[in-house]
Amino acid sequence: MSDIPNDQPLSDAAAGFAKEQLKSFIERIERLEEEKKSIADDIKDVFLGAKATGFDTSALREILKIRKSDADQRAEHEAIVDLYLQALGMVGA
Repeated sequence: MSDIPNDQPLSDAAAGFAKEQLKSFIERIERLEEEKKSIADDIKDVFLGAKATGFDTSALREILKIRKSDADQRAEHEAIVDLYLQALGMVGA
C-alpha cells in the first residue's frame, strides 16, 4: 500500500512518473499483443501447410496437447479413459 494518504494529490513529479510508467506498460502490452497475433498467424500457416500435405490437423493438435502434458498425468488420464471405455463395453477387458 502507498504511504500517501488518499486525500492528498500526488506531486507533479510523482504524477508524471506514474503517467510515464503507465504509458510504458500499455505500449509494452500492445507490442506483445502484436507479436502474439503474428505468432498465431504463423502457427495457422504451419497447420495449413500440414493439411495441404495430407496430415490430419486435429491429430496434430492432439499430439501437441499430449507433448505438453506431464507423463504421469497423461498415464493416469489414459488409464481412466480406458477404464471408462471398458465399463461402456467399447473395448475388451
